Amino acid sequence: MQEFDQELDARGLVCPLPILRTKQLLGGMVSGQILKVLATDPGAEIDFQVFAEQTGNELVSMSETNMEFVFFLKKR
Repeated sequence: MQEFDQELDARGLVCPLPILRTKQLLGGMVSGQILKVLATDPGAEIDFQVFAEQTGNELVSMSETNMEFVFFLKKR
């Protein structure tokens, strides 16, 4: 089980809201902290990969079960 510092429940939200909320939460976090994000948007898998590449935050892990995605992002 991955440890995390904060959790964002973005289930039911569609693009771009999961990314915008993630960006907002990460902004208030300390470098090295982990954010867990729950999402149901089918585009979230690609969105979070691109977000991590563009912002320099590390996408530590990503999983999907029954169209529910779980992302762990490490603040840069």
